[in-house]
Amino acid sequence: MRRNVMLALCAMLLLAVLSLGCGSGQPPAVPESVTLAMGFIPNIQFAPFYVAVEKGYFAEEGIEVEFDYGWETDLLKLVGSGELPFAIASGDQVILARSQGLPVVYVMNWYRRFPVCIVALASSGIQQPYDLAGQVVGTPATYGASYIGWRALLDVVGMEESEVELVSIGYTQVAALSEGQVDAAVCYAMNEPVQLRSAGEELDIIYVADYINLVSNGLITNEEVAAQQPELVEGLVRAALRGLAHTLQDPDGAFEIARTYVPELVSDADTEAVNRAILAESLEFWR
Repeated sequence: MRRNVMLALCAMLLLAVLSLGCGSGQPPAVPESVTLAMGFIPNIQFAPFYVAVEKGYFAEEGIEVEFDYGWETDLLKLVGSGELPFAIASGDQVILARSQGLPVVYVMNWYRRFPVCIVALASSGIQQPYDLAGQVVGTPATYGASYIGWRALLDVVGMEESEVELVSIGYTQVAALSEGQVDAAVCYAMNEPVQLRSAGEELDIIYVADYINLVSNGLITNEEVAAQQPELVEGLVRAALRGLAHTLQDPDGAFEIARTYVPELVSDADTEAVNRAILAESLEFWR
């Protein structure tokens, strides 16, 4: 008799635990709306996040994501001041923001390799950092991840800034290299080099990640959100990582999903080919 009572109590306890577990795993009836800001325009490089939306990964966490786009330095200020809850930003920029008193927090690593590189036409003979001495190098600006990568590269190989003529050229690296306006340019590995190769140019590329390990793009929030809404942060991270894993496993499927978010993907065959090449190059920095 006593054994039967104990078995019944155990069964009731197990049912209660299972009921609690199932209830806590369900997303809220009304999804929480969250703005996730990007440091660019809609782009194939954000495919993992588009996948996470379309595959329902965010929805399963009770989150409804709205994408917003803007410049990275502005996004850090907006997240730090609490005007935006989440953004994609480079780790080096987070460090600089923290040093200026902005309470931003890096909560998810996305890029496994720092994507900044120095690109030169093969005919230039620039194949390693020391070959840059005495050359004219174009950079988008003297701030941001590109500039940080450039400074880090010079530092790690023991070169002085004065050995190279660095000029700000905005985001005109492709034209500047093709037209011989500069000898080399600071680029993102999955952007300008892909475009130049698609145009038939032969390149030599110096990858910053081959010389120094810097923390690149990831998900950031601020101290208040991290402290007061940890479940929201964890849910967003889980969903984003699932989107990343799915993109790595099925890049063709991810590309098709991205068509809904990136208007240029449906413009013409050449643009599609370039963007497929950009995604393929990006995968190598996300693995």
